[in-house]
Amino acid sequence: MGPDHGALRVRARGSGGPNLGAGPGPRERTLRGRGAQIPARQLLDPHLSFLVRPGFDLLHLRDQRGVSASTRWRVRQAARELGYVPIQSGRALSTQTTGRVGIVSAELSNPFYPALIEPLHDTLADLGYRTILVTDRGDAPIELEPLIDGSLDGVILTTSERSSSLPNELERRGVPYVLINRQADEIEADCCVADNYAGSRDVADFLVRLGHTKIGAIYGPDSTSTGHERAIGFRQRLGQLGVSLDDRLIHEGPFTEKTGVDGFTAIYPHRPTAIFCGNDVIALGVRNAAEAIGVRVPAELTIVGFDDIPMAAWKVFDLTTMRTDLNDLASNAVRLLVARMGDPERPFDRVVLTPQLVLRGTHAPPYPR
Repeated sequence: MGPDHGALRVRARGSGGPNLGAGPGPRERTLRGRGAQIPARQLLDPHLSFLVRPGFDLLHLRDQRGVSASTRWRVRQAARELGYVPIQSGRALSTQTTGRVGIVSAELSNPFYPALIEPLHDTLADLGYRTILVTDRGDAPIELEPLIDGSLDGVILTTSERSSSLPNELERRGVPYVLINRQADEIEADCCVADNYAGSRDVADFLVRLGHTKIGAIYGPDSTSTGHERAIGFRQRLGQLGVSLDDRLIHEGPFTEKTGVDGFTAIYPHRPTAIFCGNDVIALGVRNAAEAIGVRVPAELTIVGFDDIPMAAWKVFDLTTMRTDLNDLASNAVRLLVARMGDPERPFDRVVLTPQLVLRGTHAPPYPR
């Protein structure tokens, strides 16, 4: 590719005239921007002439590192005056990339996903990628076409279930992807996850140390690796500690506030002194339901969540929980995806982060009954 790659070309309307700077032509040359045609003489303004340089829009109109804020501002100001909008299809043709990464996410009404998507977006933006959000509503298959139509350089999967076929579809069609927070059974792929077994075992240790023996659990769905692994780790560790988990004190459902409310309603009549929740969103539902009927937290009921979403630290909730560093989760997932996009044949990599117990205000020794 020649040295003028990425430079603006301004030609006479209706002709194959010379590039700007090659001398005046028989007709006025124009820059065809999206929604505007800009007379070439405007580009001869010495204050705007720096625009006609190789790669100016690739570096300066996007938030790439290595470009000073003042230079970026001057280029964008000049581009606005010219009515210039970079055409992404042209970039794709010249670089064989689109600069876009898709994130498959659940609906943003679940506060876990905005907390995860924000560091994913910011990490991708630092590397010059735009984020395209594809929503997994859970009640219907994810539309495959937006992920495989060539408009994305790679895909980040945040909602995959254990039996999901989407990773295989992306692999079959040569679309680089990474799994984050969850993983699929029997699929070898790049992924970044929390050690759910270790985290749930630590919760079991913590509750037993506090003196709890009548413990309830409200798990996420077994169809997800997070729900499945946290349930297994918690139950196994309690058994090793000599504490049985009464079936009447177990509830399972989606990772939603409603699951917390429904689970509390189902199991609290059997009077557990502590409840472990499959994630923070479930735990917030439990806390709301408990306080709605006058159950004092933590004096009468200990509640422990998992993930440490930002809302968990709000004073109104003050939730004791297992913390997964979502910033680390995001940065590692992006690193794996970028490496995969650069080298599709590289060995698969799996990053496992160790959760940490965060002690706040929803735990206490069991209340004497």
